[in-house]
Amino acid sequence: RAAKAKDSSERVEPSMGGDFADEEPVDQSLPQEPMLVTPEPQVDEQPIEPAAEPEEAPKQKIVTLRVVARNQGAFAGDELALSLRGIGMRHGKMGIFHRFDGNDEDKIIFSAASLVEPGSFDLKNLKQQQIPGISLFMILPGPVEGAQAFDLMMVAARALSQSLNAELLDETGSTLSIQRERYLREEIVQYETSNLVA
Repeated sequence: RAAKAKDSSERVEPSMGGDFADEEPVDQSLPQEPMLVTPEPQVDEQPIEPAAEPEEAPKQKIVTLRVVARNQGAFAGDELALSLRGIGMRHGKMGIFHRFDGNDEDKIIFSAASLVEPGSFDLKNLKQQQIPGISLFMILPGPVEGAQAFDLMMVAARALSQSLNAELLDETGSTLSIQRERYLREEIVQYETSNLVA
């Protein structure tokens, strides 16, 4: 019996050799499920502060007036150019007239553009041109304080409307009233105040 037990125990004990080799091998051709690695946010690092940006330029404000011929007429181009030069405006950038702060052509207080597209004045053919009106406009911030620039533009607009016997209108095409003029000036003061505080 001991011998039989020994024999059976030998049969029960698998050998470390061929019996495992006969088992079904793992099919290596099956695609292995890839390990997805999701990057986790690095919380322990200090938050990245945005680089100090240069001070943002204040948002521009444009103030516009119009000087137009009466009764839907038109100005002779050369007469209009003479009137613009007569109030100290000079032909310059973009083919339009500008009032400069001193002689520096980069310091434009206000400008005058033709109401005929594209707005420029063709000096060579001025005598042949008929221009219904001009747009006087100033862009803030400018080289001088806003209210002062507006006052200068108003003086120019009144001088032009007088010399050309023209109508002075606001940006919507309505007659420029004293109240509207005061409102535009007040808007400029508020604009400059809010940009100083910002």
